[in-house]
Amino acid sequence: MRTLRALALLALVPAALAAQRPAQDAGATGRFDLGKMWTFEYAPSEYFSKTYGFAADSAWFARARLAALRIPGCSAAFVSQDGLIITNHHCVRGTVNAISRKGENLLDSGFVAATPADERRMPNMIADQLLAAVDISDDVNKAGDAAAEGAAREEARRAATAAAQARLKAKFATPGDSVWVQVVGLYNGARASAYVFKRYTDIRLVVAAELGVANLGGDWDNFTFPRYALDFAVMRAYGADGKPVASPAHFAWGGGADGVKAGDVVFVIGNPGATRRLTTISQLEYQRDVALPFTDHYLSSHIAALKAFRDASTDAVERANAMVSMLGLSNSWKPIGGRLEGLRDANIVGRRASIERDLVSAIQAKPEMKARYGKLFDRMGELQRQRVKSRTALQAFSMLIGPAASSTTLQAAYWAWRVQHGPADSVAGFRQRLARVRPQAAGLERRYLALSLGDIAAAYGEGHEYARAALGGRTPADAADALLKATAVNDTAGVRRAAAGELAADPAMQLMNVIMPTVLAFEAEQARINAEEATLSAQIGRARFELYGATIPPDGSSSPRIADGVVQGYEYNGTFAAPFTTFYGVYDRNRSHGQASDWELPGRWRIPPMGLDLGTPLNFVSTADSYGGNSGSPAVTKDLRIVGLNFDRNINALVRDYIYLPERGRNVMVDVRAIQEALSYVYRAHRVVRELTTGRM
Repeated sequence: MRTLRALALLALVPAALAAQRPAQDAGATGRFDLGKMWTFEYAPSEYFSKTYGFAADSAWFARARLAALRIPGCSAAFVSQDGLIITNHHCVRGTVNAISRKGENLLDSGFVAATPADERRMPNMIADQLLAAVDISDDVNKAGDAAAEGAAREEARRAATAAAQARLKAKFATPGDSVWVQVVGLYNGARASAYVFKRYTDIRLVVAAELGVANLGGDWDNFTFPRYALDFAVMRAYGADGKPVASPAHFAWGGGADGVKAGDVVFVIGNPGATRRLTTISQLEYQRDVALPFTDHYLSSHIAALKAFRDASTDAVERANAMVSMLGLSNSWKPIGGRLEGLRDANIVGRRASIERDLVSAIQAKPEMKARYGKLFDRMGELQRQRVKSRTALQAFSMLIGPAASSTTLQAAYWAWRVQHGPADSVAGFRQRLARVRPQAAGLERRYLALSLGDIAAAYGEGHEYARAALGGRTPADAADALLKATAVNDTAGVRRAAAGELAADPAMQLMNVIMPTVLAFEAEQARINAEEATLSAQIGRARFELYGATIPPDGSSSPRIADGVVQGYEYNGTFAAPFTTFYGVYDRNRSHGQASDWELPGRWRIPPMGLDLGTPLNFVSTADSYGGNSGSPAVTKDLRIVGLNFDRNINALVRDYIYLPERGRNVMVDVRAIQEALSYVYRAHRVVRELTTGRM
């Protein structure tokens, strides 16, 4: 009840958070600058009801919660009573590629299951349904506060968390169900929420669009609007009996005449990833000056290496795998420019600084809070200065063993070295990590290895001992060729020998001997800083929650959220972007750029299929607060009809990592009317259309 009363008092939040001043006034803040990623355990019932004129009661939130789903890295939704699920194509394209059979390339051709028997099992795909969201903060914090500081306090918190998980699992589990409980720290760890999920593990593909239409425009159109992408896939959840699961909680289909229009409110339900809206200014400065420029360099160089490898390869499987990896890295890389631009914007930084000043002032005004929290911000600033001192090692070694895009030779050598040198109680874990390293295609390994060796030399300078060990006076490419030719740490037998200490003269192991003392010192320093930073962040979060409660939503945490917004166009480049695009735009882009471009259309789309209404809304935008992880999120109306699938943000919304500005920032969605039109007239998936429109098989 305290939370609901707090949300009802949004208008009374201190002026620094609630005042609506002109956006161009540097330092002026808005009511929702820290976002609208509302949680279900702090459901904003009063705010939704009063703002949008409907009864957003507990029953409404329960229906919304149970119909939405979380899948790996993305979001999804039930759309029929027989387990039918809809999400974005880009959320499942790796799996779609993996289930292509000999002679197939489902990314190029798309997939339509003509009958239920043709629905194809998707290995490693899961879907989690949120049964309950419970704030367990009082139990966890009480246990921690009662214990001594340090390890004892953390152990007490862990024990209280485990007890809450066991209690909730026992409450919600039923025979035959796979129920699990995830505890997530909110407000930088100041609060703890337990999410009770029912997990579906037999997920089968029903329909997938071709990559060419799902990702029309490629990286050029990523994070842009107007947009023309049919980014959707349909799946189904099956039970242990091999039959479609019953899903009475599902969103009604909002296609046809029930589609959304400009000015309508939509609610986007999903799992936004980690944002940095509640971080301090000193942390943002470190991101701006050190972390983001480094990440920009790392990702751009590795994307270029992937592209060069893909273009040089003649193997269809290698090329398809490289494309999937490249799209994933590109999706992480392109937002960095927008984030850097935001952190270099005096208005945005000024607004965040104003929020922080008011928080500090509110803390200082209360003697008991001043005693507990008064020095936190100064100490956080000192920690960031300590981080800056390690920037050389960051550039050289922080991604040495990054699993997404790095040299598997260096990964294997690193873990083999750790196995050799202990400590004894960690060796088993090191062996497990070593066993998970898998060789990659030779052409890609050569390129990634050259980048890693070059980064070491660039960080320390060509005359440094580490540069000499990495390059030996060669270019990075030549050094990579020489190392790969001489090393044995690139197959199972060689890795086993390296871990046993039998390859002392191997060049990969010799490189590790030179650099590992500094690598370990860097990792230890970062771990120390990370631990203290987490403690300080949690204390700041605790102070913020004491002052403002849930009137300020927590940062994104890949946990279930619901965000409200309005379908609305915006000004850009001296003109106005209407809130909707149509299929007409697909053919305009294709004809304008040509078939041999990123707007190339798959075969069945090149001539508009008979019956396809080109005026059908395809993509639309709203002011809803979305972020990475919201891909596949259902966009629903007040009566819980699904009208869109969130799949992107525009370039103006990339600053949402730090601040929510609805003036021009928009989330981008696939209109379900376009999905229905394509299923009917392009894919001829009439059984799926019937199920969507009637809610049953």
